[in-house]
Amino acid sequence: MKKKNIYLGLAFIAILSFFTVLFIQLNMDANSKEGKGKDFDANTDNHEKIEKMLEKMTLEEKIGQLMIVGFNGTEKNSEITELIEQKHIGGVIYFDRNMKSPEQVAKLSNSLQQTADQSLHPLPLMVAVDQEGGDTIRMRERVSPLPAQKDLGKNASAEDMYKVAKLNGKELGSMGININFAPVLDLSKTDERSFGKDPEKVYQYGKKAIQGLNDVSITGALKHFPGNGRSEIDPHVETSSVETNQLDLENSDIYPFKQIISEMDNQKFFVMVTHIKYPAYDKEKPASLSKVIIEDLLRGKLKYEGLVVTDDLEMGAVNKYFSYEEMGKQVILAGADLLLVCHEYSHEIEVYNGLLEAVKAGEVPIDRINESVKRVLTYKFYTMKQTKADPDQAEKVVKSPESIKYIESLNLDK
Repeated sequence: MKKKNIYLGLAFIAILSFFTVLFIQLNMDANSKEGKGKDFDANTDNHEKIEKMLEKMTLEEKIGQLMIVGFNGTEKNSEITELIEQKHIGGVIYFDRNMKSPEQVAKLSNSLQQTADQSLHPLPLMVAVDQEGGDTIRMRERVSPLPAQKDLGKNASAEDMYKVAKLNGKELGSMGININFAPVLDLSKTDERSFGKDPEKVYQYGKKAIQGLNDVSITGALKHFPGNGRSEIDPHVETSSVETNQLDLENSDIYPFKQIISEMDNQKFFVMVTHIKYPAYDKEKPASLSKVIIEDLLRGKLKYEGLVVTDDLEMGAVNKYFSYEEMGKQVILAGADLLLVCHEYSHEIEVYNGLLEAVKAGEVPIDRINESVKRVLTYKFYTMKQTKADPDQAEKVVKSPESIKYIESLNLDK
């Protein structure tokens, strides 16, 4: 009888242990699911944060966030201050006129960011530059001697491209610049801004360029979609047309864009759209003003989800045929998110006011504006990193002896 009771007791303990383990396991699973739920809620919170910000923003603030502008001077002047404070401009672009030394550029970036931070709904500024290499280098004498893309494509490896882009990005970041409008993906045997004529090579080198910039928290931009390589006319001066069919374009000029868009995080790079015409897609409008090219081709067929920026709206290819008031409206209706106006304050005001009035008149739906503003807010909240620069550190990082030595070691002059 005692033995029977012992056996019953042991059986009871075994059953109790089993259910205890089962309860613990179920509890762990529940906690795990709860944790996943929290992650999902965090994403929901991110979405809600953007929606709440959007609700609070005035129409004027929304329009401003869709513009990147240039200005004169190496210090903050009254015009750029007014554009940031009163027009709530989303970003600025630097040229040589703004850049004298790494320390000065870092101080300028900090000053502009401080102005933006004092607004009712503070949002960091996108600070951009065209630092491609070769002939297209800002503050040439004070930065590392970046090779032209043609020389890199001809004489360097894709891994070298990555290292050069990372070096470039590190210098830019130290000066408070967070966007580099590069690399150029145009196909050309002769243009020094091009990696070459081979679509596969251009894609591989372009991908490495974006990776190098991203790895030091700089956003790159693929340009000039859908590809400028076939045109011999400078869009800064005049318009031109690329006369070939869609299949040819998509197997060559568009191929590098398509591959990078499909393989990389679309939030880590912009796509800059050219002002050239492509009659195979749109017989009337240049790419930058074409809904067929931006919405149907770039967003629809290629499934690009990031920010679309125009080339400079002050270029002859468009400003000879459209007023600045009209361009802002047409570009947004075509599906672009960011309007780039690089030089004249009066033109920047005309683009801003033209788009503002078009929305008020019902010519541009507010939903179209909100769609682009959401993309800008998403980028600013979750992709942009540090916006404050250290002027002393910039002097040490930019054109360091180590950087110069590395670039010289590539022997690209041969």
